[in-house]
Amino acid sequence: MKDNSYFIFGLNNRLYGISTAYVEEVFPLPEFVSIPEAPRKMIGVVNLRGEMIPVTDFNHSLGLQSSDYRLTDSVIVLRREKNKIGIIVNQVCEVLTIAQDEITTELAPNQAITENGVIGGLTRYAGDILILSDPENWLSSIDSHTFNLVENYLTQETPSSQLSEEILAKPAVFAPNATPEEREIFRERADNLKLPFESQDLTLVKSLTIIVLNHQLFGIDLGFVREFTDIQQVTPIPCCPPHIVGNMNLRGEIVTLVDIRPVLNLPLAAITPSSKALIVEVEEILAGVIVEDVRESMFLLNPLQIIAVTPDTTSINHEYLQGEAVYAEKIMSILDLGKVFLNGGLMVEQGI
Repeated sequence: MKDNSYFIFGLNNRLYGISTAYVEEVFPLPEFVSIPEAPRKMIGVVNLRGEMIPVTDFNHSLGLQSSDYRLTDSVIVLRREKNKIGIIVNQVCEVLTIAQDEITTELAPNQAITENGVIGGLTRYAGDILILSDPENWLSSIDSHTFNLVENYLTQETPSSQLSEEILAKPAVFAPNATPEEREIFRERADNLKLPFESQDLTLVKSLTIIVLNHQLFGIDLGFVREFTDIQQVTPIPCCPPHIVGNMNLRGEIVTLVDIRPVLNLPLAAITPSSKALIVEVEEILAGVIVEDVRESMFLLNPLQIIAVTPDTTSINHEYLQGEAVYAEKIMSILDLGKVFLNGGLMVEQGI
C-alpha cells in the first residue's frame, strides 16, 4: 500500500495531520487585516511578500470554538491548485510518514468531533489519536467563496498601486485580548512578512550548523562552531559526571568532549563509529560536543520562519531553545548554545 507524508500540528490539545502535498510554508502568527462581512471562520488577510493570503481559524472548520490567539501560535499556508490559504494552529510537530493500512475512518467513542467533511481518517501517534484532515474536502468550499470575497474587497475603489499600504493601515482586531506588547510583536511580524526574500537584510539571516541528537534535528549558531571532526582516542577524566565524556587530542590541543543531551532532557547515548565531535567556542570555553551526525555545515535560515516553543509544544527543555523551524520536511529545534554551556550546569570544578 502507498505511504503518505503528513504535516503534524496541534490545536486545542488535539493532534492533526495534513498531507504535505498541500503545505506551502509555516511562519509565526502575525497581525492580520480584517475584512468586513467576512464569514466567521475567516480571520483576515496577511501580506506575504506582496501576495494577500486569506487566513482562517481551523477550529471553525472543525465546528469548534476558537480560543485566544497567542504569540506561540503559527500559520500554516496551504496551496490548492493556484490558491493559497493560511490556517492558525497552536503548534507544529513534525512530518510523519503513515501507511494507508494504519488509517481508520471510524471515530473512537471518546473522540466526539464534528466532521463537517474535514476529517479524513484517524491513526495512532505517540500514544494519542492523530486526526488526519483531507484538505480537498474543505479547501474547495473555501476557495469559491473566500477568494472571491478577498478579491472583491481588495479591488473596491482602491488603485492597485495603493492596495497593500491602504489595507495594511487598517487596524487588526483578530486578538482583542492581546497586550500592547503582544500587539507590537504581531505587527512587526506582519511588516517583516511583506518583505521579499531578495530584499531582506542578510545580516538578519541566521547561519546554522544542523546536527542530529537522538535522531532529532538541532540547529546551532554557526558563530559558535569552529569545526567538526571524527572522535578518536578519548581519555576518560576521573571523578567527572557522565556528561563529561573525556579528553581528545586535536592536533596537539586538548579538547574536552561533553554530551549536552541531559541538559535538553534527552537520554545519554553511546559513541558510535559514525559519531562526530562538533568543536565549539562559547566565550572562553573550548569544547567538543558529541553528535550523532552533522547534517549540514552551514544552513541559512530566515528568522521569520522561527516558531516559538513552550513547555506545551516540546518535550525538549525549552529554556535552551530559541525556537523551532522546518528543515527538510522535519521540525528542527534551534539551540541557544551559549545558555547551554553557561547556564546548563555543564561546568565542573576542573573546567572543560
